[in-house]
Amino acid sequence: MAHRGEVHPWVREFQDRVGWGLQAFALPEDPTPAASILAAGRLADDAGLDGFFIGDHPAYAPDAWLHLGVLAVQTTRVRLGSVVLCAGYRPPVINARLAADLDNLSGGRIVLGLGHGWNAAEFAQLGLPFPSIPERQAALEEAIQIIRGVLGAEPFTFHGVYHRTEEEQILPPPVQPGGLPLLLAGAGEKRALRLVARYADASNFGAGHSTGLLRTPDEVRRRNAVLDRYCEEEGRDPGSVLRSHFTSWLMIGPTEAAARAKLDRYYPQGLNEEQRHSRVVGSPEQVADYYQHLVNAGIDYFVVQILDARDLETVELLSREVMPRVHPRERG
Repeated sequence: MAHRGEVHPWVREFQDRVGWGLQAFALPEDPTPAASILAAGRLADDAGLDGFFIGDHPAYAPDAWLHLGVLAVQTTRVRLGSVVLCAGYRPPVINARLAADLDNLSGGRIVLGLGHGWNAAEFAQLGLPFPSIPERQAALEEAIQIIRGVLGAEPFTFHGVYHRTEEEQILPPPVQPGGLPLLLAGAGEKRALRLVARYADASNFGAGHSTGLLRTPDEVRRRNAVLDRYCEEEGRDPGSVLRSHFTSWLMIGPTEAAARAKLDRYYPQGLNEEQRHSRVVGSPEQVADYYQHLVNAGIDYFVVQILDARDLETVELLSREVMPRVHPRERG
């Protein structure tokens, strides 16, 4: 993880171009979910996307770490991670170990995404307590401090309210220059964005309830301004934090009608209020226009999630017809 005042090499990659990552999810009815996710990851690598991510829902979906480990040796250039791992599902030293090992396996291509968690039902399925939001955020901050500490050059000890470790050092360490880039999820002005300004190389928010409910470019622009102010209060350049945006879910068809037919197939009962704001559905031209407005509001990098890992048409249209249409914003 880059230290305050430094700009991680991964962040520098998107100073003059828009970044694109794919996160894939396998539907319960998919007879081969592991194969579908791995195929989507290989396609992301081949199609020129910048990242491939797997959601962290071990109670009911294929395990992110295990499948990312497979992709580390099946891909050559795409970055790998999860947007985002729930910090409360595993002890921070375990997350640090898995991230360092994955960085070594992939030759230095890991993005470490973390969040405080939102899925109360999944916490219960895993047999874990579900503390209040302030407690989960405080535990996340302790986890970040431990992960950063145990990946350092000396054995690290930390005694916190929620986490602790004694004389731990992860060896071998990550291999990528600058260490593991840290992406933090959340758009809350009281705590989440302050944690981003204090610790992270990238922020992440979006239109869904778990990503901040930022539904218009103006809302994104305003929240970016808040993050800018917090970065300045922390003594760092706001430009050192990559601004990323999460889409759940993206469905592209060669025409608007084809995309809408895809949506109707997955949502035969229609969309609820939140889904109408968070689902991005349309032709390549319509989808590119949606993302260009977000770029103009200050977004540098998009993580687009597909509901069905078998929907490779969406990935192919994204890479071939959407990405070339979305241009980086002008920087002052």
